Amino acid sequence: MGSILSSFSKGNDSLVPDLNLDLENATPTQEEFDLHKRVSSLLQPTDTLLNSLRNYQGCGELIRKAISNPTPENEEEAWKAVQPAVAKLKQYYEYSGALPELLSAFCEGNVRKNLEKFQALTKLLADILDFAFEFDYLKMRTPSIQNDFSYYRRTLSRGKLANEINTHNHQTDLKAAMIEDELATQISLFYAYPTTMLKKVTDVTASFVEKNNLGKSVSECLSGLAAACYHSVTKKRVQRPEMVDFCLRVMVVSIILYDHIDPQGAFNKQSPINIKSSVKAIQTHGINEYTNLMSALRYNTKHLNDDSTPKNVKQLLSGH
Repeated sequence: MGSILSSFSKGNDSLVPDLNLDLENATPTQEEFDLHKRVSSLLQPTDTLLNSLRNYQGCGELIRKAISNPTPENEEEAWKAVQPAVAKLKQYYEYSGALPELLSAFCEGNVRKNLEKFQALTKLLADILDFAFEFDYLKMRTPSIQNDFSYYRRTLSRGKLANEINTHNHQTDLKAAMIEDELATQISLFYAYPTTMLKKVTDVTASFVEKNNLGKSVSECLSGLAAACYHSVTKKRVQRPEMVDFCLRVMVVSIILYDHIDPQGAFNKQSPINIKSSVKAIQTHGINEYTNLMSALRYNTKHLNDDSTPKNVKQLLSGH
């Protein structure tokens, strides 16, 4: 496996390891059915979450009114407006919890064979990475998210509107849940980071690696998924524009995660990731998301500026 993947870094497209994956039409086998069903149920809200983020209506005007003129009426109005918004923010925060269970399935035994064998699970892993990319793109265009949660947290910390909150059971439950285990603090830090969901996915993956001592297996999983997405696009296994964009996004996020998980990163000469071929695929096929994909590689990777990164690779990404 190592010798096959190491060829990915030599700059020859034909040497990129080609996994036999069909990401567009994967269906669960009997062996993966139970896990697929369980994880699918967790990931089911994906489209709903992204649509709610696209249509997110901030509470900025009411919050500004409550701050500039803090009457009980204005504060109550702002508080009531921010409640459903915070419920959505909490839902976004909890999304990536299925990732460790998927990684466990791939890391038992031969990783490459598992990716090919459990293609429906591989597609679910790709769905999580794609969601992270799209979520962060939308989040960065929605500054009201952080403003709304900051107001919510400040109000909680002051203990204001306690009586009003207690008149609504669902609000009481939400407040109790967010105070418990300092969840409000965690969510606040979560939204403060520019690429919120990618950071969460990276942290969850890194924690899984550390707890289970599976760095090599997870790295193989990520480099294998990146290669599968690369071939899906360059060999035209996916034809629909939305699937081409999907595969390119997953390829990029896989590279970013690999660069954070592997001690040597994705850019050195021993890496199984062929950065030149990946960038070429983005340049050739990523018309719709070229700028976003290249920016993600440049600003979200960890080892790009290391001394071990070849100068031509740095130059390849520095101009984008």
